[in-house]
Amino acid sequence: MKNTLKVSVHGIQHLLAMYAGAVIVPLIIGGALGFNSNELTYLVSIDILMCGIATLLQIISSRFAGIGLPVVLGCTFTAVGPIIAIGSEFGISAIYGSVIASGFIVVLISGLFGKLVKFFPPVVTGSIVTIIGITLIPVAINNLGGGQGADDFGSLSNIALGFGTLFLIILIYRFSTGFIQSISILLGMTAGTLIAMYMRKVDFTAIHEASYFHIVEPFYFGLPTFEWSAILTMTLVAIVSLVESTGTYFALGDICDKDLKEKDLAKGYRAEGLASIIGGIFNAFPYTTFSQNVGLVQMSGIRSRKVIMLTGVMLVALGFLPKVAALATIIPKSVLGGAMVAMFGMVVYQGIKILSTVISEKQENSMIIACSTGIGLGVTVAPELFAQLPAGFQILTSNGIVAGSLTAIALNIVFNMLPEKQKKNVTVLYEKEA
Repeated sequence: MKNTLKVSVHGIQHLLAMYAGAVIVPLIIGGALGFNSNELTYLVSIDILMCGIATLLQIISSRFAGIGLPVVLGCTFTAVGPIIAIGSEFGISAIYGSVIASGFIVVLISGLFGKLVKFFPPVVTGSIVTIIGITLIPVAINNLGGGQGADDFGSLSNIALGFGTLFLIILIYRFSTGFIQSISILLGMTAGTLIAMYMRKVDFTAIHEASYFHIVEPFYFGLPTFEWSAILTMTLVAIVSLVESTGTYFALGDICDKDLKEKDLAKGYRAEGLASIIGGIFNAFPYTTFSQNVGLVQMSGIRSRKVIMLTGVMLVALGFLPKVAALATIIPKSVLGGAMVAMFGMVVYQGIKILSTVISEKQENSMIIACSTGIGLGVTVAPELFAQLPAGFQILTSNGIVAGSLTAIALNIVFNMLPEKQKKNVTVLYEKEA
């Protein structure tokens, strides 16, 4: 009985640690694409459910898929900007077509990814993550002001509420440690929403209209469509997520004293690919490992897969309860924006952190970072720049994240791969002459 209670408490801790990240992604995407309250409630519900399914796919290791480590999965923040861009340009159906297609690609390359990863060293992945994080900041600021196009955009009440929420998050993060610090954003959003209730800025209609229980539907938002540029964008996002997950796998392997083999990594990659395929079918998103839960495993010392399995089961159960999902949808946009500044700022920080390990290694790395981020942000700001190019080229140039990512990959080959071969040849010739 005591052991069951302990497992339950730690399972709830993991649920709380990832919950803000799990719900904020569908809230941002649904809000940006103009979803109504019912559609937004469904989107949050299915995302919570799919977080649970993706987690269970990794925990329940089989011969085909699953890393078998205590890892929690959620929608990757690196997918938010690309998903909004795809939905704005091609429609919702293209989002899910690209998520499904990228999932299949991940499953197909899972066994070979160890060989492909050399094309995605830290200078490339760090540049991509930084580009994505910076392009998300305007979304956060627009929400902090009350939502783009809102009648009261930039009002003093919205500004006060948004920055007040951000200030609360900073205070909690600064003066707490351990588990409380790991859920500082969730606590800040909760406090901000309570303050907004006092200010009469919370609408409870979505909770009243939501049912107590529902059955999820495949292709709820319509059948998927497949656009090459959207698929390429989402595949690049998936590859970056795989690189990040690889680091998480090894970190957890060290914590759990498990020596990971190439086949273990391949099974982990396949589980993420399968989660994206299922997520696309049920109109959710691509999924990746959540680092905050890895920190919780390290902090608590509880390495049991039973704890994470319980977390996964709870997430699946919550996904069938629209009333619970609707609670997230009542968070005012200004409160959400204040939290998003912190969360998306952390994405930028993560990119800078990755780059900090390589920026001083070689002078050439600074040029890779400068050009890839410059082109990525430039195309994001002025997407019509390459409108005169043939349609085939526009697949690669119409999206800032794709353009920046391909620039980083190409320049990394030029500066960090080809020169190495030349130096080796020079060394060999020198040795022969000697």
